[in-house]
Amino acid sequence: MKIKTIALLCALAPVALFAQESTEQKQDSTNSKLIQLNTVIVTGKVNADPVLTTVKTNLVKKVVQPKNVADLFSDFNGFSLIKRGNYAIDPSFRASQYEQLNIQFDGGTKAMHACPNRMDPVTTHVVPEDIERIEVIKGPYTVRYGATFGGVINLVTQKPQSMENGLHGSINSGFESNGNSLVSSLKLHQVTDKYDITANAGYRDFGNYEDGNGIEIPSAFRSLDYGLRLGYNITDNQRVQAHWRQSYGRDVFHAGLPMDTEEDNSSILSLDYKISDLNGIIKEVNTKVYYSYVDHIMSNKRRPSFMTTEALSTIDASTAGGKIEFKMKPTEKWILYGGLDAMLIARDGGRTRVVKRNMMGDVLPEPMVFQDKIWQDSYVNDFGIFAENKYAITDKTMLTAGVRYDLVVSDIQDPETDFRELYDNLGQREEHNVSATVSIKHKLSNNTTLEVAYGRGVRSANMIERYINHFSVGQDPFEYVGNPNLDAEVNNQFEIGIKGRKRFEKGIDALRYSISGYYALYENYIVAVVDPTLDRKFMPNAQPQEVKRFINLDKAYKTGFEAEAVVDFANHFNFSTAFSYVYARNEDLDESLPLTPPLTTRLGLGFEKEKFWASLDYTITSMQDEIALSFREQETAGYETLDLRFGFKPVKKLNIGLAVLNVFDETYNNHLNFSFVNQADFTRVPINDPGRNFSAFVQYAF
Repeated sequence: MKIKTIALLCALAPVALFAQESTEQKQDSTNSKLIQLNTVIVTGKVNADPVLTTVKTNLVKKVVQPKNVADLFSDFNGFSLIKRGNYAIDPSFRASQYEQLNIQFDGGTKAMHACPNRMDPVTTHVVPEDIERIEVIKGPYTVRYGATFGGVINLVTQKPQSMENGLHGSINSGFESNGNSLVSSLKLHQVTDKYDITANAGYRDFGNYEDGNGIEIPSAFRSLDYGLRLGYNITDNQRVQAHWRQSYGRDVFHAGLPMDTEEDNSSILSLDYKISDLNGIIKEVNTKVYYSYVDHIMSNKRRPSFMTTEALSTIDASTAGGKIEFKMKPTEKWILYGGLDAMLIARDGGRTRVVKRNMMGDVLPEPMVFQDKIWQDSYVNDFGIFAENKYAITDKTMLTAGVRYDLVVSDIQDPETDFRELYDNLGQREEHNVSATVSIKHKLSNNTTLEVAYGRGVRSANMIERYINHFSVGQDPFEYVGNPNLDAEVNNQFEIGIKGRKRFEKGIDALRYSISGYYALYENYIVAVVDPTLDRKFMPNAQPQEVKRFINLDKAYKTGFEAEAVVDFANHFNFSTAFSYVYARNEDLDESLPLTPPLTTRLGLGFEKEKFWASLDYTITSMQDEIALSFREQETAGYETLDLRFGFKPVKKLNIGLAVLNVFDETYNNHLNFSFVNQADFTRVPINDPGRNFSAFVQYAF
C-alpha cells in the first residue's frame, strides 16, 4: 500500500507542473434553432426536469475509445459493468440490470438483444462516439418513458441543431497497446436553417487483451457501424427527423460464454415529429415510432466442446414501438403530460447440434443431428398509457405525481414438446400493471435543492424468464427453464437527496456536491432457483445435474447511497470524490441478491486549460463477501486502479489524447464479471480485467 501511495503522489506531480496563467476559453458562436426534438430528459430547467437525476457529459474527452456504449459507464458513480468478455458488456445500476433498467436512445428508441446469453446487448447497437451525454433517472420516479423498474437511462446522440450553418465534421483514430486494438471513425454534418444531415461511420478491430499477470484473455472482436440522420424544420415550431443506423459484429470472442459470435447484424430506424408553441391548453406534441431488427449467429467451433458436439445457433429479434405525448398547461403553475406508448418484442430461432461422440467419448459411426428451439417463436408486447402532473406549490417547491397503466400481452407460438408438457396452460396471457410516483423538489436556497421521491415501478417478466428451455443463461453452469406464469415484479422505492453548489472568495473557486440515500422493497422479485422436479436435458453427464426454474420471491429488498463532490481550485484544477454502495437481500434464501456490486470509492484530480487538460483517476473497489451462494457466486477481493489521461490541442481543430490505464498493472476481476466457460486453458474462474494499457487518440474536427 505504501508503494502505491508513493506512486500516486509521483503521478500527481506532472499534472501540477501545468498550472500556468489562465487564458479565456473561446465560446463557439452558433445560430440558435427555434425547435429541437424532445430527445433529452434533463434540460437544466428545475421545473421541467425529473426528480433525482444525474447527467454525464463531455464524453468526447475520453481518451481511450470505449468498446461499446456500456464502457461509457465505467466511471459513472453508482454504475458497474457486467462483463462476459470485451464486447458483450451490460451496465448495472444499484444492483439493477438487464430489463430492470429502461435503456433507450434519444428519449424512446429501443433495440433488444437476440442472443439468450446477451452476446448482443442493447449497448452494442449504437456507435459510442455518437453519444453526447448520458442521462439517468435514479429510480421509478417518472412514468413518461415506458415501464420503469430500477431507473431510466437515456443515451443522447449528438445533435447538429446547435452548430453554425455549413459543413462540419470530425475524423478520429485511436490505438490501445493491450490487444493491439485499432479504432477509427468519421462524422459529417451539413446544417442549414431549414434542414440538417448527419452521417457517421466507425470501425473497431480489437485483439485479445492480457491481464496483470500477462495471461491472454480471449476477447477479440471486429465491428463496423454507420448511421444517417435527416432533420427538417417544417416551420418555426415544427420539426421532423429520421434516423437510420446499422451495426455489424464479426468474430467476437466471449470468454464467459459457451459460444462465440460469428455474426451479429442490427438495423434501427426511428422517426420523430414535434410541434410546439401551440395556443390553448395543449402547448406541445411529441411523437416517435421506431423499428429494430437483430439477426445473430453463434457457434462453438473454436471451443473444446466442438470435438464432441458441433453447435450452431441462428436467431433473430425484432423490436417495434412508438409514443405520442401531449404537453398541456392548464395554468401558469401547472404542467400536465399525457400520452400513449408501445413496445413490441418478438424473437425466434434455433440451434443445430451435431453430436460426434457418445457419452464415453467414442466417435459415433454416423453423427446425430438435433434441432433445439431457443425462443420458441415468442413475443411480449407492452401497451402503456400515462399521465404525469407537475405543479408549482410555491416558487421554491415543485410537486410531481404520475400514474401509468401497462397492458402486457405475451405468447409462445412454437413450444418444444417438453416445455408444453411442463405447462399445460400455454397460450396468450394478459397482465395489467399499474405504476405510480410522487415527488417533491424544494429549493433550500438559490444553489441547494432537496428532493424526496417515492416510485412504484412494475416490470413484467422478460422473454428469458418466461420461455427459455434448458439453456445456460446465467453466471453459473446450471440449465435454466422459464416460467410463463410469473407475476410482474414490483419495486417500491423511497429516496431522499440533496445537491448544491457553493462559491468561495479565496482559495476554492466552487464546490459542487450531491448525496442521496434510497430503500427499495421488492414484491414478486424474479430469480431462478433449483427445481428438484426437473432433470438436465443437454449433456446429461455434465455438472451440475440440477436445473433452475424462474420463480417469484416473497421477500427481497435493497438499500444504499451515492455521494459525490467536486472542488474547483487554483483557477484550473479540480478535485473530485465519489462513493457508491448498495446492500441487497434475498430474505427467502437468506443471502444477497446476485450481481450486487461492492462499495466503490473514486478519487480524481483534474487540470484544464484551453489547449491542455489532464486527469488522474484513482478507484478503490472493496471486497465483496455478500454473495448469492445459490448462483455459485464467489467472494471477490478488493483492488485499486489508477488511470492517467492527457489531452492537448497543438493546433486549432486538432486534439490529441494519451492515456495509461491501470498504471500499477493490477491483476483483478470485478465482482460482476462472468467466469470462463468452455475454454481450453481456463477453469471456471472469474474473468480478469485488462492489465496496464497505453493508448493514443487523435481527432481532427472542422
